[in-house]
Amino acid sequence: MSTTNQQTWLVTGAASGLGAEIVRAGLRAGHHVVATGRAMAKLESAYSADRTQPALLELDVTKPESVAAAVAAITGSGRRIDVLVNNAAFGVLGVFESISEADVRDQFETNVFGLMEVTRAVLPVMRDQRAGHIVNFSSVAGIRGNTGSTVYAASKFAVEGFSEALAQEVRQFGIGVTIIVPGLFRTGFMSDTSARFGTIRIDDYTEYSETLDEGYKTVGQGQGKDPRGMGQMLVDLLALERPPRRFPAGRDALATVERKVVLLQEDVDTWRELSESLENEPASLP
Repeated sequence: MSTTNQQTWLVTGAASGLGAEIVRAGLRAGHHVVATGRAMAKLESAYSADRTQPALLELDVTKPESVAAAVAAITGSGRRIDVLVNNAAFGVLGVFESISEADVRDQFETNVFGLMEVTRAVLPVMRDQRAGHIVNFSSVAGIRGNTGSTVYAASKFAVEGFSEALAQEVRQFGIGVTIIVPGLFRTGFMSDTSARFGTIRIDDYTEYSETLDEGYKTVGQGQGKDPRGMGQMLVDLLALERPPRRFPAGRDALATVERKVVLLQEDVDTWRELSESLENEPASLP
């Protein structure tokens, strides 16, 4: 890629997993990639063996001053921000009653409010450019809520709604928004740094929670797709003239989206007559 086509990418949550592979794929494509994370030591360790190094910046999405400083560091050097990849996130898992209020708030601070804070900081830059693309990472849990993911699903549903509405607001400025819906990737999502589990023990849920725990162990045993594929796929998507509004990443993600469509259509078909009856003037009440 020639330097005239080089873009500047800002990637959050880039010290591991999908974020790190997106950074590497962007670098391979010839872009200037800024990899960000909460701890510089972890960022340096993540890319220490890589031949091509990204620019590294500390950025804690839950701290507005950290977000503002990172964006200022990029633009202060005279660079644009062509692509923002909002990838920083973690999961709070377990039945709802087992999850503390503090953990619920922490979940939203990172997955929702943090994503919004970074977007808020970058949008003025993209508006001035009259160009840019925002990539927000959702999840299959943001399409269909499943048992054991009440709080995580709620945060990702929020990302979905925010992204859909934002896309309509900013397209007038030449800014695009794409929602990525990853299925299961081998990213260590169930590790202590990426997941948190409910700690409130309730006897009624004991057997149910044990079943959930077995499922979490299965997911944590290295199953899923190679995250390197997601990195290259994102490069390819962003090279398109019109990147997708939503991209289900993998067969499991496709199946989740398709099943949600079926369930929505079933509800529409089952309750159409009653729903449409609300358009009629109600009978006089006694």
